[in-house]
Amino acid sequence: MSNQFSVWLAAARLRTLPLSVAGIITGNAIASKEENFSLGIFILSILTAIAFQIISNFANDYGDWIKGTDNPNRVGPERTLQQGLLSVKALKKGIVITALISILLALSLIYLAFGGNQLLVSFFYIALALAAVWSAIRYTVGQTAYGYHGLGDLFVFFFFGWVSVVGAYYLQVQTIDSTSLFLGTAIGLLSVGVLNLNNMRDIVNDKNSQKNTLVVYLGSQKGKYYHYLLMILGALFLLFGMGTAFVNEYPLSLLVVLPIFLHLYQVAKIREPKAYDPLLKQLALSTFFVSLTLFMIFYRFQ
Repeated sequence: MSNQFSVWLAAARLRTLPLSVAGIITGNAIASKEENFSLGIFILSILTAIAFQIISNFANDYGDWIKGTDNPNRVGPERTLQQGLLSVKALKKGIVITALISILLALSLIYLAFGGNQLLVSFFYIALALAAVWSAIRYTVGQTAYGYHGLGDLFVFFFFGWVSVVGAYYLQVQTIDSTSLFLGTAIGLLSVGVLNLNNMRDIVNDKNSQKNTLVVYLGSQKGKYYHYLLMILGALFLLFGMGTAFVNEYPLSLLVVLPIFLHLYQVAKIREPKAYDPLLKQLALSTFFVSLTLFMIFYRFQ
């Protein structure tokens, strides 16, 4: 049984989970000084985001295998179907079960945040939860999988950025402000950067497998310029979110963008697609630690 559990952990791809909660942490960071800040809402938001990410990872494993994209030419780590560790039937069942768990978590979160009040807002969040499940699955699954048509970046920006940060903030305080929008944009851009690194790494195999990511459309060099733009804009929106008055009072807070510019230096030196692979984990963890830093900044100083 322990071997089977380790297989499912491998399919869940634990290394992707810190990025999935970065937006949730950031949204709660902004709300952390509010008197009615709820630790329960924070924890349930984290668990729900993790469940959505695991659905996505299971579905990507399934969809890319069925379409033949996961093949010996793929540069990244081998997935569970590719290694023969799970059957297609078992993984499909795992997707369904995880989807049900995620919906239950989302419903519990919505009820904890709004109770029996604000029914319209509650229904909106239920719709977002269903859309998140749909998005997680349809990234690679089905004939019209949007990840195969250059739309993955848009969905990642929307769900990892605005939905995670602004949505998490609204669950706590029932309002939206410019800080949540700026920081939601920043986390969204950095998250798209992680996907872009993945797509730059896999450009040759994706092109041969007819997985038309944005990088396949742009080409390697323009994909790199696009990455620079994502990172620079991400850093700028981080600073906008903290605010000039705060940065002037606490200049050391500028260090929050340092990992982004170190990352740009590393990307600039790369000449071979496979060399992007270690930077994937680095940028994902950097984004996660940026969110933790923001939490400490807002909780301590605001």
